[in-house]
Amino acid sequence: MNISFLNFAPMHSAIRAEMQAAFESVYDSNWFIMGKHLEAFETAYAQYNGTRHAIGVSNGLDALVLGLKALGVGEGDEVIVPAHTFIASVLAVSHVGANPIFAEPDPKTYNLDPEAVEQVITPRTKAIMPVHLYGQACEMDRIMQVARRHDLLVIEDNAQAHGSHFKGQATGTFGDVAGISFYPGKNLGALGDGGMVVTNRDDTAEQVKTLRNYGSKMKYLNELNGYNMRLDELQAAFLQVKLKYLPEWTLARCQIAQWYTKHLQDIPNLILPYCHYDAGHVYHLYVVRTNRRDLLQKHLKSLGIETLIHYPIPPHLQPIYKSLKLAGSFSIAENLAETCLSLPLWVGMDEETVVHVSSAIKNFFENKN
Repeated sequence: MNISFLNFAPMHSAIRAEMQAAFESVYDSNWFIMGKHLEAFETAYAQYNGTRHAIGVSNGLDALVLGLKALGVGEGDEVIVPAHTFIASVLAVSHVGANPIFAEPDPKTYNLDPEAVEQVITPRTKAIMPVHLYGQACEMDRIMQVARRHDLLVIEDNAQAHGSHFKGQATGTFGDVAGISFYPGKNLGALGDGGMVVTNRDDTAEQVKTLRNYGSKMKYLNELNGYNMRLDELQAAFLQVKLKYLPEWTLARCQIAQWYTKHLQDIPNLILPYCHYDAGHVYHLYVVRTNRRDLLQKHLKSLGIETLIHYPIPPHLQPIYKSLKLAGSFSIAENLAETCLSLPLWVGMDEETVVHVSSAIKNFFENKN
């Protein structure tokens, strides 16, 4: 049995007719940028997320860049970011001219540790960027307390946690602004690139809308040094169809995660995902940990089971940040990079498939390959 890490077919085959109708609606409209489909999706997503504003943009990285720019983060400012995250979180800070300041993750949840945040605050700190990694909400009550105590902005990276909650409140609604990705592999994925900025701040929303469209509110009148970072009509139409099914798909992902936990929980030396008691988890990824990660991945590959590593190189060790000379400075993040392995998980996956993957993992540890 060959098992891919992702399989879009079950999800997309079930909504094929609706997606084709969405395509035809855009095609027949002959209007492809900044039209009625984008407006409808922005309204629907704002309602889903519980925010006043949702602004469609080109991708998740651009969403973070626009959010930071709209809040006035720039040259000389410091933004605290997790030492364990996808590189886009950090690149956004660099793109606006600010300096990323890394903080260790919590060793159990893998999310940004509020205590570690407090330890790296300086007079130049302007903002904190918590990342709701793998689908689990950060401890936003403690992070917001730190932010208020030090008068800091909060930019949430909600690329992996559509629909997650902390103490009943949706991720993306705690901070001043949040950036969202609709990359195809995300829980709510486009059929290409796409992103969203969400905020409850009217002034920030207006800035983002202007910045994404060449710095212009009125055609050929450019007020700001803006960008071309717009979500197109076709992706907006596709995403509006898929948004209706997101709650159902989230329940399916949680069920698959429960199956994995049931079948893997008795394996010694294998660390399963931990969920904070106040945090929701929408399982964008099901990540296990073992000191024998590379051998386990090789074993699974030999059996036709595809896995991925999120992420093999921490941001502070990437060549672009080599000049910071931070190797060895974040032992928790570096250990996560050496031990994490993401197992196959996609909507439509059945328990038989989970059992097959789990049995292969059990066999690896029992035989000590």
